[in-house]
Amino acid sequence: MSDLPRKAVTRTAKLAALPLGIAGRATWGLGKRIVGESAEIVSRELQQRTAEQLFKVLGELKGGAMKFGQALSVFESALPEEVAGPYRAALTKLQEAAPPMPTRTVHSVLAERLGEDWAELFLTFDDKPAAAASIGQVHRAVWHDGREVAVKVQYPGAGEALLSDLNQLSRFARLLGPLIPGMDIKPLIIELRDRVSEELDYGLEARAQQAHAEEFAGDPDVVVPAVVHQCDQVLVTEWIDGVPLSEVISGGTPEQRDRAGQLLSRFLFSGPARTGLLHADPHPGNFRLVPGGPDGEVEWRLGVLDFGTVDRLPGGLPEPIGASLRMTLDGEADAVYELLRAEGFVKESIELEPDAVLDYLRPIIEPALVDEFTFTRDWMRSQAARIADPRSPAYQLGRRLNLPPAYLLIHRVTLSTIGVLCQLGATVRLREELEGWLPGFVLDEGLEEERLEDEGLEVEDSVAEA
Repeated sequence: MSDLPRKAVTRTAKLAALPLGIAGRATWGLGKRIVGESAEIVSRELQQRTAEQLFKVLGELKGGAMKFGQALSVFESALPEEVAGPYRAALTKLQEAAPPMPTRTVHSVLAERLGEDWAELFLTFDDKPAAAASIGQVHRAVWHDGREVAVKVQYPGAGEALLSDLNQLSRFARLLGPLIPGMDIKPLIIELRDRVSEELDYGLEARAQQAHAEEFAGDPDVVVPAVVHQCDQVLVTEWIDGVPLSEVISGGTPEQRDRAGQLLSRFLFSGPARTGLLHADPHPGNFRLVPGGPDGEVEWRLGVLDFGTVDRLPGGLPEPIGASLRMTLDGEADAVYELLRAEGFVKESIELEPDAVLDYLRPIIEPALVDEFTFTRDWMRSQAARIADPRSPAYQLGRRLNLPPAYLLIHRVTLSTIGVLCQLGATVRLREELEGWLPGFVLDEGLEEERLEDEGLEVEDSVAEA
């Protein structure tokens, strides 16, 4: 099925080599300090060497090790460029389509899950996969009622490989500390393992996709294919045609780019508010520009695929996100700092200057400052350079911030979506989406009146002072 290591013994041996190498480098680092080299230089070299080995091993494996590597990619900007560059290249290879399953294996899975007469469920079935990924592949077919469908078939043994890798990595969490100083790695691996377990469950995926399909049925902006049939290791959904976002990125018109960017932003923030779920895999391959809307008034809608990874967010995105963003825009340094500390972004053992935290955040939220913002690769690179330069105050502060596990997928999705917007070069009315869908971003006037009354002020007095 693939030339990538599959046997459990081989995979475990490769992962087991990680802590040995890391421990050896820690001893090497101590020796360098004893002979007088500066702690900062030694720390950076240790971080680089640790990252290089980790990325090399992850690059040779799929399954949970690959998933962990993809999750770590959200921290890429915090790594030295000489490390981050090769890592980006490794991730690109990891995210390319996996070698397809042999046709006989596909037929065997379908026979086992749908019955020996599985072919009678379809008018046609294309043995050549239309898409392939880390845990399964998709075939195009026509269901027995005439509907065009996508048939998602899970690789045999994919689940065991995924969970085995993550269980192995969780044992090494303490030794991965040098990779991302100040970050609690083990809770992130536990959170990732829980999400990966869900991704293997096509029943959960079917329910998440159908919830979106029903909520967005007839929507002028977003279309989600409905679920046709689901059983263990097989998921059948309606097929949708359209222009893949990757093609819009490479050759789309300015109008297509802007429309795709606006709809992608709208789906990011409206999806959780409308369904209580966050689509947590914003890869360009999971989106299409679908021509025409239900009423014929719009030229393009956003088609959304693959609901294998979702974050369950009853009530929408967490209110502290919107509140901290609003207060950052308003320059309320102390309030932002206290909220970040309460949510676990600043650990109890860490003390930071609120104004420094505000200076760190302001450039990142620049798109929310204006009515319309053009996302570009240059803007993205400037943000990454500011955070990744060891001489920068932003770099030093960023190393002392934490990412609570509950925010792992939200953070990953937000950064990934911004990355896609920059690839598109889209001009987006992001503030409009924030005001419409992000809890806490628009100040509740009733709550503000209560706050002012508690402080012994009248609303009119507050306005006059402003």
